[in-house]
Amino acid sequence: MRYRSFGKVGWQPSALGFGCMRLPIKNEDTKQIDEPEATRMVRYAIDHGVNYVDTAYGYHGGQSEVFLGRALAGGYRERVRVATKLPMWLLKEPGDMDRCFAEQRERLQIDHIDLYLLHGLDGPRWELARKLGVPEWAERQKKAGHLGHLGFSFHARLETFKDIVTGYDGWEFCQIQYNYMDTEYQAGTEGLQFAAQRGLGVVVMEPLRGGLLAAPPPAAVAEVFERSPARRTPADRALQWLWNQPEVSVVLSGMSAMQHVTENVDSAGRSGVGSLSAAEIAVVDAARAAYNSLARVDCTGCEYCLPCPQGINIPRHLGALNEAAMYGVLARYRRMYSRIPEDQRPGACQACAECEAKCPQGLPIRDLLAEAHRTFGDEAKPGAE
Repeated sequence: MRYRSFGKVGWQPSALGFGCMRLPIKNEDTKQIDEPEATRMVRYAIDHGVNYVDTAYGYHGGQSEVFLGRALAGGYRERVRVATKLPMWLLKEPGDMDRCFAEQRERLQIDHIDLYLLHGLDGPRWELARKLGVPEWAERQKKAGHLGHLGFSFHARLETFKDIVTGYDGWEFCQIQYNYMDTEYQAGTEGLQFAAQRGLGVVVMEPLRGGLLAAPPPAAVAEVFERSPARRTPADRALQWLWNQPEVSVVLSGMSAMQHVTENVDSAGRSGVGSLSAAEIAVVDAARAAYNSLARVDCTGCEYCLPCPQGINIPRHLGALNEAAMYGVLARYRRMYSRIPEDQRPGACQACAECEAKCPQGLPIRDLLAEAHRTFGDEAKPGAE
């Protein structure tokens, strides 16, 4: 295993972190973790040098923390730093922080949480955190010996990310979505470098874009990868691209099978800052362009089209059209579509055209929503890929 810098925290984390959000499950129920297999996976990773384990209050319907508390018994707790997250959506009053934090320590069977993040910060949640005095509360928990280092996870715009980073001097690390397809999405490369320059350790989540970058690529992208001077699996290529960057402290992987663990541990052992040649980096850049060339819609996800009077999440459905075309995962999005309430599906569009009047790209949103309904909805053939 290779180890890396973690900014202000002053500790060296393993290049690979174990994310406990996609553990193996039973009966297709995310709350039913396959505990023997998941424990075997976590302990294998630790035995092979992984020292950063990440979970959260809501993962696996609240069972991830409970599982991890048991999995780290028998001396494994002492070999890792545990990261978990304060569920910001549950905070209404100051006492809620104490209640959640106490419950999490009980679930994890630990009195001291090494790394604690405010979960899913965006502009409104950061305002709420300041209003409720969350930073001051965290400082008190540090002094009491219950909390080691404070950070936040993030899923919003770059400008908001910068405001949060500079809005509190006590941040020590952050967690962002980042991969070679998301260099300009959310915090992106600019946010990664912005945080690192200010001494924050940066934890990367979704390094494989929810598994999309680990799947066999479409023909146009596969042709690009054939030009690479190094033979790599799709997952290894995506991970090595991240580890090549000095600002990346930890790459979290949500592994759901032992094969994922063994392969990712092997990749991490071969990783290093500056280890990719210029030719390999150029291949990844070309692959990104090839993927993007397959996109169906020129939607930037700016959300100016929202709110929709019908409650339809327009960018979500246009993004699904793109990803189904780019990554060849039509069946995945048909399953996701089936879980959306019918009155919020594209088929519920009343063709009022409010969204089109607000779209900076001038997209024919009504036609695109109709296409999404045909592609993912009841008119689509079930099970086709």
